[in-house]
Amino acid sequence: MKVIQSFIFFISTFTLIASLIVYLWVYTEIDETLLAIEIQSSTLAELQNSIQKLKSEIELLNRVDIIAKKAKNELNMVFTEPETLRIHFQNIAKAL
Repeated sequence: MKVIQSFIFFISTFTLIASLIVYLWVYTEIDETLLAIEIQSSTLAELQNSIQKLKSEIELLNRVDIIAKKAKNELNMVFTEPETLRIHFQNIAKAL
């Protein structure tokens, strides 16, 4: 009878210790996964913010007045007066 009680005690103790180890392992895995998800979420937010900043900078640089200012100041470009073309039409009926 004592052997059976000792065996039951041994099995229950072993089962309890194994269960605690499995519980701690699962808890650690879940905690690491949640931490990784939080890091990825913050990285996503930072990347979206960077994309938004770049889009607004692109929109700003696409403005004609900004392009003209940069061309004049940074590239030393000179703007010329636009040329006009004059075409004189002669009476086509006289030529026929």
